[in-house]
Amino acid sequence: MKTKLIVLYGGKSAEHEVSLQTAFSVIGAVQLDKFEIQPIYITNEGEWISGPALTEPIRFAEQLRFLDGETTHLSQTEGEPSHGEWINPGEILGYKTEDTVVFPLLHGPNGEDGTIQGFLEVLQLPYVGNGVLSSAAAMDKIIMKKVFADAAIPQVPAVSLRLVDWQKHQSEMLSDIEEVLQYPVFVKPANLGSSVGITKATSKEALAASINEAFQFDRRIVIEQGVVAREIEIAVLGNDTPVCSVPGEILPEDGLAPFYDYKTKYTDNKTELAIPAKIDPAVLEQMKEYAIQAYLGLDAAGLVRADFFLTQDNQILLNEVNTMPGFTPYSMYPLLWNESGIPYAALIERLVELAKERFAAKSTLKHTLAE
Repeated sequence: MKTKLIVLYGGKSAEHEVSLQTAFSVIGAVQLDKFEIQPIYITNEGEWISGPALTEPIRFAEQLRFLDGETTHLSQTEGEPSHGEWINPGEILGYKTEDTVVFPLLHGPNGEDGTIQGFLEVLQLPYVGNGVLSSAAAMDKIIMKKVFADAAIPQVPAVSLRLVDWQKHQSEMLSDIEEVLQYPVFVKPANLGSSVGITKATSKEALAASINEAFQFDRRIVIEQGVVAREIEIAVLGNDTPVCSVPGEILPEDGLAPFYDYKTKYTDNKTELAIPAKIDPAVLEQMKEYAIQAYLGLDAAGLVRADFFLTQDNQILLNEVNTMPGFTPYSMYPLLWNESGIPYAALIERLVELAKERFAAKSTLKHTLAE
């Protein structure tokens, strides 16, 4: 019997377009003799639209964008638009079969932050990836840094700001930041990924502008010290006993750790990657240990990509982890596992297996007290 894979994508997030590309890549890699694909598109406004079950490969990401109850999804044979159907989110249960798994390919707020995970938990649907706690904690860079600090994992120096404080004390806060950090610094919204809203500042004036830019996307932000370092990424896979991939490196354009921005990640396709990265074996083992510590500290499940800085003197700094890394053709996570011996299609199947495994384990827990 085929596994019904309900693919959720789009979403009410600044990373909506990234999600479309990720969904297109994943759907294109799934073996249709093993899976029945049910696409459900979430619009920028948060409306849910169910498309027709996919029985043939799709040709481009725009085929997955449903608008106004219709879709630009073209029939592979007739070239005619097919129709989507507006649904209440709870109606997703109507697609449930004996063997159903949800793949929430949603990035950023309202998808990667624990909200959709909590919804699926309430509906008692197995889903790929991290649960409510790990998704929420890793999405929020401020909370994530606290988890890393608790595990004694080294990080770059950073400060956090709230919008309400910035609006009242801009001058004082700029001076306080300059006392703690040195230029250049990177300013980031606390709750976004894919480098959305991130800017680099090299002066007080640029810092103020970067802070105002980041506050367009979130009410809490992080300012991090720029470091001269290599950027190394490791993919982690598993549930209670996770394993690490080979390391990959994003090759820099200058001495600083590379500013791997949204355009570079998803549109230019010009970024050079080195997989596997050349790292001293002892340093790599320590890096993998930190990745596993972060994974377990967040109570992660399924998948995580751990992003590190590695300085010239081999100092390791964990920058962040991503609980739903992209699966586009240019994404590091699937490339790392491919180089580690797990091809793309097999990786997706493994993630589905892990989702079923975790759901089965949670189903054995008691929810009533013995009389």
